[in-house]
Amino acid sequence: MVPHIPISTIMTKNIIAISPREDLDRVEMLFNRHKIKHMPVVSHGVIVGMLSFTDLMRISFAESAAEGSRTVNSVVYNAFTIEQVMAKDVVTVTSDTSIKDVAKLLADREFHAVPVVDDGVPVGIVSSTDLLYYLVKQI
Repeated sequence: MVPHIPISTIMTKNIIAISPREDLDRVEMLFNRHKIKHMPVVSHGVIVGMLSFTDLMRISFAESAAEGSRTVNSVVYNAFTIEQVMAKDVVTVTSDTSIKDVAKLLADREFHAVPVVDDGVPVGIVSSTDLLYYLVKQI
């Protein structure tokens, strides 16, 4: 493997981002429609948090998971805001950060996606799945 390939070569560039004021029912629909697991929470063009599908499942009823359903009761969602559910201390990387450095970051930390930000502007997102696909291509 080449030692310094920038993360921009494998990151997802079409970011699905949400506002902190977004409705959690709509957020779940976005997760399902776009088949994604992580979304940056953006306010006034700045990333203020990250929300994962797992974050939504943590507030859902246990029986909805037992049924194999990804749909969660709207009453539960109405009891929470995105700001209450999202991760607030967001670690970001720049588009020229190496794939190796991002892989190490995700391996060392307890999250599975990191936003890519250049000059304060979100330009992409990379997940552990993106890194696995990259690894598979290398083998």
